[in-house]
Amino acid sequence: MRKAKGFPHLDEPGILRVPDRIGLLFAVLAAAGFSFKAILVKLTYQYGVDAETLLALRMTFSLPFFMVMGWMSARRESTVLTLYDGAWLCGLGLFGYYLASYLDFLGLHYISAALERLILFVYPTLVVILSALFFGQPVTRRVLGALALCYAGIALAVAHDLRIAGLAQDIFIGSALVFGSALSYALYLLGNGVVVGRLGAVRVTAFASIVACLLAIGQFLLMRPISVLVQPWPVYTLALVMALFSTVLPVWLVSEAIRRLGAGPVAMTGSLGPVVTLLLAWFLLDEELGMTQLAGAALVITGVTVMARR
Repeated sequence: MRKAKGFPHLDEPGILRVPDRIGLLFAVLAAAGFSFKAILVKLTYQYGVDAETLLALRMTFSLPFFMVMGWMSARRESTVLTLYDGAWLCGLGLFGYYLASYLDFLGLHYISAALERLILFVYPTLVVILSALFFGQPVTRRVLGALALCYAGIALAVAHDLRIAGLAQDIFIGSALVFGSALSYALYLLGNGVVVGRLGAVRVTAFASIVACLLAIGQFLLMRPISVLVQPWPVYTLALVMALFSTVLPVWLVSEAIRRLGAGPVAMTGSLGPVVTLLLAWFLLDEELGMTQLAGAALVITGVTVMARR
């Protein structure tokens, strides 16, 4: 059969099938959506809103979508949730989407969006370290070299912010909070593997996210009066954009991308995240883009990519 002129044959070597191209597009869009979150948080903080209120608004807008996602995934899955599964899902929601988000929001009060994204991006290194400590996973010389690259890059990025801002205490506090966010997410990933094989990735993500939404809303009700919800309209707009394009949509896109491509290629596309955040922070937040920061970003991305390839 003759091939249509101008259209590559789908079975030719090196040509991605159409579903693969769609999966790659989904993975890239998810990385961009997650990276945009820090920019939106910084823009919203300009209106004087605090982390607890902003997180509650984000989770309130996200909750209906995660409930629909959970309902749809429950209909497709035949496995019945047990109390054991429920306990794991509550723990995953606590560490993966509530605590990690809350610490991240707190940290963004103190440090730049670019530095925040670079610190968050080292969570795979924490997964490796925790796996070695608790599960006896071997740490090779290659992995040690990748770890050294990552943390040398973070040191350069911190040095850049210290030179620009000069507020050492704020930068160290913010960096520690965001690093705690990365650690919390790494714990979530380790726990995720216990139940995701039996329950399915979409159902685990949906129900863990529902738990996180309820925790964030409950925290707000305990710490703030309801009157604090009266905010300027840009706060609601930015929180809604954050919920849709930096929370719900990227979560769904990642699930679809993994279904089409597998986890490995999707993890590799995450290396776009710091680059996207650096450029958006420079363009939208007027954050300085210096050679030291770019060098730090390059080291972090290289180190994480080495471990992702492994």
